[in-house]
Formats: sequence, structure tokens, C-alpha cells
Amino acid sequence: MDLDSIECVSSSDGLDEDDIHLHHTLHPYSHSHHHPELSASKPRNGNNNSAVNAPTAIAIAPSTSVHELLECPVCTNSMYPPIHQCHNGHTLCSTCKTRVHNRCPTCRQELGDIRCLALEKVAESLELPCKYFSLGCPEIFPYYGKLKHEALCNFRPYSCPYAGSECSAVGDISFLVAHLRDDHKVDMHTGCTFNHRYVKSNPKEVENATWMLTVFHCFGQYFCLHFEAFQLGMAPVYMAFLRFMGDENEARTYSYSLEVGGYGRKLIWEGTPRSIRDSHRKVRDSHDGLIIQRNMALFFSGGDRKELKLRVTGRIWKEQNPDAGACIPNLCS
Repeated sequence: MDLDSIECVSSSDGLDEDDIHLHHTLHPYSHSHHHPELSASKPRNGNNNSAVNAPTAIAIAPSTSVHELLECPVCTNSMYPPIHQCHNGHTLCSTCKTRVHNRCPTCRQELGDIRCLALEKVAESLELPCKYFSLGCPEIFPYYGKLKHEALCNFRPYSCPYAGSECSAVGDISFLVAHLRDDHKVDMHTGCTFNHRYVKSNPKEVENATWMLTVFHCFGQYFCLHFEAFQLGMAPVYMAFLRFMGDENEARTYSYSLEVGGYGRKLIWEGTPRSIRDSHRKVRDSHDGLIIQRNMALFFSGGDRKELKLRVTGRIWKEQNPDAGACIPNLCS
């Protein structure tokens, strides 16, 4: 589908849809926002006066020599069992062992199947901070539990929610909002009601295409409105859905509705916005949004089947306190 032939007319909180014209194309972005792992420590209580006691956990900063010993010399990531070593005692992780063609990357000697059990035991005694400490995570974990936590940490950076490009940018919400506005040229609106019109000159040419039309700011949060065309089985369909720029738990405190219609008929969708932790493709493939069959979309457009003219209205509201900042749907004829 040619994205340049899609016209989106957007109005927010009472603006007429003919006052705003928006044409979207895809803008690839390759910048990556990296957050290094910070050092912090939290020692366990233990009796250090007896040599026969079992070793207690050691909390160390990542800059110490012990942490450096646990860093793979090839990929520079932390090593987890099995940790391998050569006959000279040089270590590397199990993933990189297969990448170096059984040659030690330090001394070039042939690698066997020797495990460095001593270093694995040392790792068991360590506690380290979450690598998202700089983003607000206060937790400290045993060395072997840290990786599992970081995969699900609520403070981990978000990926860019822009659809239709392989954008590698990551960061917090404020960074991504600026990134979407400045790099992807996404249209920004303030308000919790919206009215969009989608125009396609030849609706029979439905190919897989995605684009994000608008970011809305309301209730102090940001929401992404998506509209796209794709093949659902053999049938071409249009789909609109909303995503929340934040975590899943907070997304559940909001609801939204979408409405499309014409000539005495209408379709209404009401649901909960999905977090941008879920990828755009995951949300689309789950069909969690307003889906419009092409024949119905053409009927709403006037019935002549020569041009697509869809008008989608919607609103966002907060479930926890519906009286605060209540929204009135923008119902346009």
C-alpha cells in the first residue's frame, strides 16, 4: 500500500478534521540509547571471624578485579555456567567457546572441555545491582538471579514503538516521545478525544503496510494510535488500535473506544490499550483492536467502491477515577 496516498485528517478535543492534514512516510532510525550497568553493592550479614564457616555472599562493585574475572574476553558480557577455561587458565563463556573455533582467544592454545568450577563458585557468592540502577531500579540480586530479573525489570528501557521500520532506539518515555516527534515526524496531539479520516484512492490495492499516525498526551501519559491495512487470511482488512507508552500494569488503568460508520451503520470497539512492551506486530496479530473488513469499509465510504474514506473517532479515559478529566466523545456527522 502506498503510504503517501493515505490522508489522515486529525482533530483533537473539538477541532474540525478538515483543519489538519497529515501525510506520513516511514523514517528509519538507527540511533541506540544505551544505559550502562552501574556499580553498587549490598553486603549480606555473615560471621567473618570463623574460617570454617561457609562463605557468605560478597557484594562487589563491577569495577573490581573479581567482576573483571567474570567478564568474557570475547563478548565482554558476564559469564554464567558453564564457564570454560583453557590449559593456561584463561576463561570464556560457553556461547563464545563455539565462536572461537576451539582456540583460546587469549593465548591461542587449543580449548578442551575444562570447566572453571572455582570461578563459578565465586560467582555464586556475589550480589550485584540491577543494570538499570541508573533508571531507578533499587534491587540487588545474587549473580545468577540478576539476568532473569533484568529481562523483566520494570525500569528497563522501552523500544521505539514506531511501526513499519526496524528502529533500534531505546530509552525512557520522555526520550522516545522526543524521538518520535523529531526523527519519525509523528503527529502529536494533546487531548483524550480524536477524529481521524483515512483516504485511499484505490482501496483494492491492499498490501501489508503499517504506520503510526498520532501520539496523544492526556492524563499526564502518552498513547500511540495505529491504523493499518493488511491481509487477514485471504481477506484485506483495516485495523485501528491504541498502545500505552508505559508498563502493562499502568496500561490496565485506562480504557479507550473507537468508532467508525456511515449510512446508518457503525462499528464500535472498546478495550484496554496494550503496553508498548508488547511489540506492534504482537498486538496486530492478536487482533486486539477495531478490525474493519474492506467491503464494510467501502460501504462506510459511500458505497461506490472507488475510494476509501473512513472516519474513525475515539476517546481515552481513566478507569480508576472516571470523574477526573472526563472526556466527551467527538461525534462528528
